Amino acid sequence: MTESTRVALGRINRLQVVKDSAYGLFLDGYEQGEILLPKRYRPENCQPGDWLEVFIYADSEDRLIATTDTPKAMVGEVASLRVAAVNDVGTFLDWGLPKDILVPFSEQAERMQEGFSYCVYLYVDRHRDLIVASSKLSKFLPEHSSQHKAGQAVELLVCGKSDLGFKCLVDRSFLALLHHGDVFQPLDPGRTLDGYIKHVRDDGRVDLCLSPPGAATGGGLEEQILQYVKDQGGSAAIGDKSPPDEIYKLFHTSKKNFKRALSKLYKHKKITIGGDGIRLAEH
Repeated sequence: MTESTRVALGRINRLQVVKDSAYGLFLDGYEQGEILLPKRYRPENCQPGDWLEVFIYADSEDRLIATTDTPKAMVGEVASLRVAAVNDVGTFLDWGLPKDILVPFSEQAERMQEGFSYCVYLYVDRHRDLIVASSKLSKFLPEHSSQHKAGQAVELLVCGKSDLGFKCLVDRSFLALLHHGDVFQPLDPGRTLDGYIKHVRDDGRVDLCLSPPGAATGGGLEEQILQYVKDQGGSAAIGDKSPPDEIYKLFHTSKKNFKRALSKLYKHKKITIGGDGIRLAEH
């Protein structure tokens, strides 16, 4: 049997309707036999001989079942999913289908708690032929890239927090680190946002940032700060103690870059710094 005629568990498949029944439509599952599409998913006017795009998974009795619904993630993908229940078997996550997806305790990077969301990778457990999930992302995804370059814009999914920063999924393909020093807004696992490749190391590991490398730094940022203080009448209630998100809202840069620019302005006697903020030196 060729690859194109195998039913892919946990993926969208194009299957032919072979017969109708009171329970729904039965689809040709090739070597897996006939697969039921329950009647609640039956498209209007669908008849035997028609072809349908369906997602294949296992029901509560571990039988293959088809649905026209699309889950929040498929096999080979990462998604942030909410814990629906925890029992002696493991943790069950809501992935948008009637049967929740299992995360075995052995596949949990940290013990999951009901009501919280976690980033997980979906895969097929070949021992049981079941779709399961794991929060141990490094087991399944590379932590390097040979295709990305410094300064490149990328899509990020925040997967978790560590002592060094935030581990992110980059362009849905590999994991990289966003250091705490390059974060200037609140971040929670499961959030998607735009980012940039800050640096690619010799071993292919990647550091990330949230602003284009070199943007809003140096003289450009210093001029922005001076102009902002002028617009405020010569003084502004912002300084090196200001929250990172407030700094980013005003100048679209990190607190680290902002403090560096303040230091240069102070050194060149263009501003004074006090407990209530900064002001132009001539005032």
